Amino acid sequence: MIQKQKLRDVPNDRKHLTAEPSRKLKFAKSNQFQLELRQRIDLFFYQNGFTERDCPQMYLKTFVLLLAFFSLYSSLVFLAHTWWQSLIISILLGLVMAGIGFNIQHDGNHQAYSSRPWVNKLAGISLELIGGSSHNWHWKHVIFHHTYVNILGHDNDLEIGIFGRLTPEQPHLSFHRWQHYYLWLLYGIMAIKWQLYDDFQSVLSGKMGENKYPRPKGWDLVIFVVGKALFLTLAFIIPLLFHSIWTVLAFYTVTTFVLGIVLSIVFQLAHAVEEAAFPLPLEGTKDIVQPWVVHQTETTVNFSRNNPLITWFLGGLNFQVEHHLFPQICHIHYPAISGIVEETCQEYGVNYLVHNSFWAGMVSHYRWLRKMGSST
Repeated sequence: MIQKQKLRDVPNDRKHLTAEPSRKLKFAKSNQFQLELRQRIDLFFYQNGFTERDCPQMYLKTFVLLLAFFSLYSSLVFLAHTWWQSLIISILLGLVMAGIGFNIQHDGNHQAYSSRPWVNKLAGISLELIGGSSHNWHWKHVIFHHTYVNILGHDNDLEIGIFGRLTPEQPHLSFHRWQHYYLWLLYGIMAIKWQLYDDFQSVLSGKMGENKYPRPKGWDLVIFVVGKALFLTLAFIIPLLFHSIWTVLAFYTVTTFVLGIVLSIVFQLAHAVEEAAFPLPLEGTKDIVQPWVVHQTETTVNFSRNNPLITWFLGGLNFQVEHHLFPQICHIHYPAISGIVEETCQEYGVNYLVHNSFWAGMVSHYRWLRKMGSST
């Protein structure tokens, strides 16, 4: 254990791994594991002289991804002359859009991109470029998911309607027995629903699933309206000036399907797998038996930690444990701090869950879907 006297000179302005936010559920009080882990990560940055945010690698990655996006978009709309050229470009464009979601907007909306709020805001609204709403995503992902991960009725990522069953407590329908086959296709279609329906429905109703949330107001409302208008212009209006409606709809569908299936699978591999916990409050209470930081660790699973290409493309989201514990640290640092997190977990008897490969995570998700589809 690191002695307190060795940490007196460590700056005390960290905002990551803070006390649990205001919530309906009550987690157990912080324990020594949380305090020790926080100290070790602070010491890592202090001793190495690293900054948690404003990483040059992140700014370079942003430039590469945005350049790729506009180059591929321009090629698809103005340069492609055959169906096979358009198909290849659409697939690549969907992958790059997913990369923007995994990297730029994700770090920006978690306040992990920069120490300057306006830079985080600018990075965060890159989500509007790929059809989402940064305001809605903040509440759905940063607040509801990150606070209540894998808790049914609180984590909106568990709710995919009647189409699938991701937890033992959700209703079982007869056709769920085939969900381990058909959900993979629906993941792609869900992105179209997200872009064209979900955000609008949430703003009009003021709800996300069972959770109420504040509708966008002021500048957030301006960003929502302008962002949706910009996306619809890029996706439909400009292409329709040069191509038939059926061509535009076809390649919009291809691009968005690729975006949706990549985004969905990556996030499902972190939580909807055999190894992850799906805790519930103690019966008759709103109390979660574990401290918040232990809850985050044991409901989350890493994968492909030794694959730098996957790490680059996924914005470090294959290090989901580190991300859930330290969401305000730029993902560039996740590989370096993962050893500290794993070692501390082992010392304190906290489950540190990891799949060695992307394929292992896929298999675990498949098995979990099959299990949830076959049980009643």
